[in-house]
Amino acid sequence: MQSQLLYFDDERAAALRLAEACGLTAAAIERHRFPDDELRLRLPLADGEAIAEQLVIYRGLDHPNEKLVELLLIAGEARRLGAKRLILVTPYLAYMRQDIAFNPGEVVSQRVIGQLLAGQFDGLITVDPHLHRVATLQEAVPLEDAVTLCAAPALARLVAERHPDALLIGPDAEALQWIEAAAAEHGFAHGVCSKVRHGDHDVDIALPSLEFVGRHVVLLDDVASSGRTLAQAARKLLAAGAASVDVAVTHALFAGDALQVIRAAGVGHVWSTDCIAHESNAVSMAAQLAEALRPLLR
Repeated sequence: MQSQLLYFDDERAAALRLAEACGLTAAAIERHRFPDDELRLRLPLADGEAIAEQLVIYRGLDHPNEKLVELLLIAGEARRLGAKRLILVTPYLAYMRQDIAFNPGEVVSQRVIGQLLAGQFDGLITVDPHLHRVATLQEAVPLEDAVTLCAAPALARLVAERHPDALLIGPDAEALQWIEAAAAEHGFAHGVCSKVRHGDHDVDIALPSLEFVGRHVVLLDDVASSGRTLAQAARKLLAAGAASVDVAVTHALFAGDALQVIRAAGVGHVWSTDCIAHESNAVSMAAQLAEALRPLLR
């Protein structure tokens, strides 16, 4: 089955790394925005050219609302033109945190978006999705070929190069799975903070009962969004005597002034994977994504 990887220009570098790792041809989807914000998309086909029977669509879903519309348009047209199999590689999968209705009438976005994507694609690969009350990605995205990867070991290798004696700390209990995965790679000492959230920008945390004096601490998590939790943890760690505090995250969302807030708290280095394009990118996920993608290609 003929295969091709399609990408959008804002994710060109990461998409091409994946295409090279998998030995796939790659081409950009043409994108035009009208004055009223509607989109015109065009698949990269020359006159008389047939579409590949199998398409890999590379599209991360940070800032997701418009990108979800793009995926609906692209998937629909690809099917109409004869594509038999569509695989979505979305290193960041949005709308996963709302997995239950916390208040009457709340939409469970994980269920809605998961069903939406499952209806358009035959396979999906993502990295560190924000899943906490479901055991598998298939529960959120009902596809047999729904694959989730963990970036913690790759981040741990980077940390080991910079601070072989690092102490890994998770900013909250939800980070424990990533902390344990990273610590197992190199035998790092580790722990997690406890957190009470009062709102999107108002959190209280308590450090674990560990010795921090003179330690090179790395705060590790799946995602950095507002940056407030990481900043508060960094301040407390430095006040407890840590020699340095760095941050390593899978998904560098860094909304608004998040990066400035983190640096102002005394954080030295900020490292992230290329799941979301950002100045802090230090780890490529292409090799892991390629390894997961190959078995899905027919």
